[in-house]
Amino acid sequence: MASAAVLKRSESIADNMPDALRQSRYHMKKCFAKYIEKGKRIMKLHHLMDELEKAIDDKNERTQVLEGKLGYILCTTQEAIVVPPHVAFAVRQNPGFWEFVKVSADDLSVEGITTTDFLKFKEMVYDEKWAKDENALEVDFASLDSSIPHLTLSSSIGNGLSFVSKFMTSKLNGKVENAQPLVDYLLSLNHQGEKLMINSTLDTALKLQTALVVAEVFLSALPKDTPYQEFELRFKQWGFEKGWGDTAQRVKETMRAVSEVVQAPDPMHMEKLFSRLPTIFNVVIFSPHGYFGQSDVLGLPDTGGQVVYILDQVKALEEELLLRIKQQGLNVKPQILVVTRLIPDARGTKCNQELEAINGTKHSNILRVPFQTENGVLQRWVSRFDIYPYLEKFSQACSKKDATAKILDVMEGNPDLVIGNYTDGNLVASLMANKLGITQGTIAHALEKTKYEDSDIKWKELDPKYHFSCQFIADTISMNATDFVIASTYQEIAGSKDRPGQYESHSAFTLPGLCRVISGINVFDPKFNIAAPGADQSVYFPHTEKQRRLTSFHPAIEELLYSKEDNNEHIGHLGDKKKPIIFSMARLDVVKNISGLTEWYGKNKRLRNLVNLVVVGGFFDPSKSKDREEIAEIQKMHALIEKYQLKGQIRWIAAQTDRQRNSELYRCIADTKGAFVQPALYEAFGLTVIEAMNCGLPTFATNQGGPAEIIVDGVSGFHIDPSYGDDASNKIADFFEKCKVDATYWNKFSIAGLQRINECYTWKIYANKVLNMASIYSFWRRLNKEQKQAKLRYIQMFYNLQFKSLVNNVPIPSEEASTVPKPNVKSQPSKRHVTPKI
Repeated sequence: MASAAVLKRSESIADNMPDALRQSRYHMKKCFAKYIEKGKRIMKLHHLMDELEKAIDDKNERTQVLEGKLGYILCTTQEAIVVPPHVAFAVRQNPGFWEFVKVSADDLSVEGITTTDFLKFKEMVYDEKWAKDENALEVDFASLDSSIPHLTLSSSIGNGLSFVSKFMTSKLNGKVENAQPLVDYLLSLNHQGEKLMINSTLDTALKLQTALVVAEVFLSALPKDTPYQEFELRFKQWGFEKGWGDTAQRVKETMRAVSEVVQAPDPMHMEKLFSRLPTIFNVVIFSPHGYFGQSDVLGLPDTGGQVVYILDQVKALEEELLLRIKQQGLNVKPQILVVTRLIPDARGTKCNQELEAINGTKHSNILRVPFQTENGVLQRWVSRFDIYPYLEKFSQACSKKDATAKILDVMEGNPDLVIGNYTDGNLVASLMANKLGITQGTIAHALEKTKYEDSDIKWKELDPKYHFSCQFIADTISMNATDFVIASTYQEIAGSKDRPGQYESHSAFTLPGLCRVISGINVFDPKFNIAAPGADQSVYFPHTEKQRRLTSFHPAIEELLYSKEDNNEHIGHLGDKKKPIIFSMARLDVVKNISGLTEWYGKNKRLRNLVNLVVVGGFFDPSKSKDREEIAEIQKMHALIEKYQLKGQIRWIAAQTDRQRNSELYRCIADTKGAFVQPALYEAFGLTVIEAMNCGLPTFATNQGGPAEIIVDGVSGFHIDPSYGDDASNKIADFFEKCKVDATYWNKFSIAGLQRINECYTWKIYANKVLNMASIYSFWRRLNKEQKQAKLRYIQMFYNLQFKSLVNNVPIPSEEASTVPKPNVKSQPSKRHVTPKI
């Protein structure tokens, strides 16, 4: 139960715990005896509470303890490590704030301990020799960040852009000469060698300030819509180049923004200025794993929401870039390249095609580069868990066969921004950004460490299957190397009051026998920002918009949902077509928990009487899958259908890859007055939640991760706790019972869900935020150049001495390799020689 007591922020656990233990000394002696009686072990909160209940028989006395300070301390404990006679506690009072203490079961004495000490306690459970090794490798990235300011409040986490703007303001404030770093930055701006904004005539802050005054007076006398070309020559004589704007009014506004920052900077004007500067034209987005394509790929191994996210992201970024470039008065075509792996054995997709234009864009393409082995090109798909041996060579700039060289050829020069996706894409982005000296952004999507309990301390057990040693270190490297991090939600970074976030889980961890990370990823780092994606609203629109409905799909969807025959696309049938449908669509893996939803449904007779269940995901035949987890989940699904006798109430549909038809499927489910259920054990964001709500489907989604922020529980949808399946299924049943009584109840949540999406989750808002980040952080990295270089040296050492040796342990599949297939387009030779940078 939750405690009613709280501690003030200034009060430490180490100071308060002795008094709290003394208040219930008799019970605590019994309790700690219980904790240590089983010897060395790791205990989670529920273990602590179970043992407490056994130690304190009287319910009233137990309640009294839990409602006091001791109850608060226990309830905020994330884990406890038992090494008799001590129990070490990791207490997290608020997101990002951790304190470690150890308690002696003999005399209940309390001592505050360091992060290192706590990690050693954990290691004692699994590898005592390593824990006692005085020469064990410790990794401490915080030691390199002392000169960088950090946020201090949990509520501020994810607001890095605003914080950086405030700090840059303080750096530039005061004398006019303090603005010289901004002047130097403006002097550096160019596109393919052509100067932008200012030239060497205005090489000091005072000269720039004087010229801006003269220019503003001149512009005030012109009509607002006067094209820049009409006064371009005069401006050039004064030291101004293109990029200020396309009209006299736009140029005047930008100049005023620069004047404000030079004379009296403040965060608002700082952000406004950088949103107008011509800094980003060419963008590279890395996503190596899976089958990256525009059609026939969704549902294939390692291929899901990330592909959809990136394709929609590219369209939004290009649209925003084109708008900004026009407003800057430039005649430049932006380029966006999504760089992924070329897979010769493409399984009927276009993943064996080198260059593919992205639909709905003018200047964006998918560039595919094959994985190379010593024998040639790797022909087949390779799991995201086994991908590490190929990444360094994939990213290198020293071969015409590798990604960096191809990017430079296609773009005819350096990109201005590189964005990584997931562990592999982020690592490759870090390697390329380091070589070329360009601004880097990262997007985790899903950090695997949070999905598998104790996966760091148990890495030796899990490594043969998942290679988590490679993954956790790769994530730590790329998140420290990057200039900014794009998260979809606050929870993704710092979790909730009760559960650490994905990034926060990397703040300190240990891989016994390899390294002890005492400071990995700091969620108070100002590089963290939140930019929530949307769904393509030209595809995912409300079911009530009848004139837009894709009725040509209706016969196929009717067959998909209701035909009584099993085939390669669907099995099971729905005996009562009049029932509403609860619907879920995801990959078949443990974390997505489709099998969990199926079991909740099978066990709940009330829910089964009210609705049918339709799930979309995976294959039916495990022999068709190459993914280890998917095979196990397929077998589990068949077992559950048989165990609960679900034939006649469930339709299991194989993974669907047609987005247009999928969107109409959502709407057809809405026509039945059904609902969408997202039951994941953890979901970093939840694109399917956005899609379903866009289509007007009332939505039930996991409270573990991003969906908890997308949905306001009981207002725009419902939260469900995947750890309590019975409660979740009853909550869904309650909804449909109320719908039977109140005809307006279903519509209420359908409309509220749509309103929530339109207010907070659109791609236009996202693209504007990301390009602002890219512009501001490119200046931020210049301000902190020496610190950045020192950290990159540390990262380079860690990468070469630790990560690369781990990669050598990842097996490479044996297959006949072949030469690279001829590309479909002829790439142009690079016009710029690039010298790799450290």
